[in-house]
Amino acid sequence: MKKGKVYLIGAGPGDPGLLTLKGRECIHKADVVVYDYLAAPALLAHADPGADLIYVGKKGGDHTLSQDGINRLIVEKALQGLVVARLKGGDPFIYGRGGEEAEELLAAGVAFEIVPGVTSAVAAPAYAGIPLTHRDYTSTLAFVTGHEDPTKESSQINWASLASGIGTLVFFMGVKNLPHITSQLMDHGMAADTPVALVRWGTTNRQRTVTGTLETIVATAREAGIKAPAIIVVGRVVELRERLRWFENRPLLGRNIVVTRARAQASGLVARLGDLGANCLEYPTIAVEAVEDKSRLDQAIDNLADYDWIVFTSVNGVRYFFERLFDRGRDVRALHHMRTAVIGPVTAERLRDYGLKSDILPASYRAESVVAAFRNETMAGCRVLLPRAAEARAVLPEELGRMGADVDEVIIYRARPVTEDARQLVDDLRADRVDLVTFTSSSTASNFRALLPDAEADQLMKGVRVASIGPVTTETAQSLGFKVDTTAEEYTIPGLCQAIQDLYARDSS
Repeated sequence: MKKGKVYLIGAGPGDPGLLTLKGRECIHKADVVVYDYLAAPALLAHADPGADLIYVGKKGGDHTLSQDGINRLIVEKALQGLVVARLKGGDPFIYGRGGEEAEELLAAGVAFEIVPGVTSAVAAPAYAGIPLTHRDYTSTLAFVTGHEDPTKESSQINWASLASGIGTLVFFMGVKNLPHITSQLMDHGMAADTPVALVRWGTTNRQRTVTGTLETIVATAREAGIKAPAIIVVGRVVELRERLRWFENRPLLGRNIVVTRARAQASGLVARLGDLGANCLEYPTIAVEAVEDKSRLDQAIDNLADYDWIVFTSVNGVRYFFERLFDRGRDVRALHHMRTAVIGPVTAERLRDYGLKSDILPASYRAESVVAAFRNETMAGCRVLLPRAAEARAVLPEELGRMGADVDEVIIYRARPVTEDARQLVDDLRADRVDLVTFTSSSTASNFRALLPDAEADQLMKGVRVASIGPVTTETAQSLGFKVDTTAEEYTIPGLCQAIQDLYARDSS
């Protein structure tokens, strides 16, 4: 039987962007992905949709599967002829037990490759603004385990050499043993005022750093509630943090923000909020999908020559219209005689992707602004095609009709409520793990409210802020009982992110 292959992949320290290109390639081609607690969930998005995803734990001694069990699992899968991506936090050969797994694969005659990863020992201090080497401070560096194998009869760590001969020390997995580590270093001659930093959840939007000295860091860390996973850095280079810190200066760092937008469209908002430091909790309350009955749209496409205008109110309208146009064997030349209008610059940009420039792009991104722009046009007797959502407001067709236009409103997509993650969402709200909720449309607000138990709704939202993309969405949210803390001045994703940033800036001013 054909044997498979195992890729022992370093998943990096937590920031999904630090995965190597080789690592991403190996994850994508794997039949099975075996991953640890410290491997960022976002990395699993690189896996093939048909891949088998197996979680094996490795969380602070609470292992879903023992190391021996993991070894057997990857060997077994490979002997079935499968390609296995063994995804490990950091680098597989730096305190990752990758060497042990490689030995098991070798003994079983299974082909394997090692794909190095960015180790947290380097990345976490870098994100905390601590260079591990600096010619004005030190040229020597050591990586040390803060949690030796408990079965060893004696320590293999030469504390005297570390305390006197190395400029920067980086300890892995050492939070529980921090009192022992600091006392050993001081007992072996390291100065009590030597700077120390603990970086928890390094490179992620949950990153938190505390500093002190060998003499004070135990009390400081205890008072701050620092727990694993964390990297310990000992040495004078820690002094540079106050000047070089960059990651933790981002305005939304550590804020837990719920994104309710449809998952297929949430990436832009998630990316922007992430860049500002937020930890995004994706709880889509809607899924956008084409209507099943396309007969009305088909009829409109077959009779495009009869229309003078086509108006797109969203990127979804553009997408589903052109998908059906192409399915019907036609292309953009069928619109050569028509004038176009859109709501919002993003919709205009999406239209340009099909080679069409909008004739009307109002300054404000709502239906009323499109109506105002049309007042400069002669609409009496014009036929207008309006492909849009089932839940859309009636303002546009009604006002264009009053101008004398014959408006053919065609429903081509709808927002379907999504409830799959409702239990986890409510759990996060109950546990005060949510700082702010974003609403990007009236339907996201309505469906979010439907996920909250009526008897608990007010209590669940106590202390949780709400940000809305525009006045129409704000009006809907308020009618549902939500207190809206900020509304975007520009009704776009960048505008919403700016409004959230400004909201928190006011808190600190």
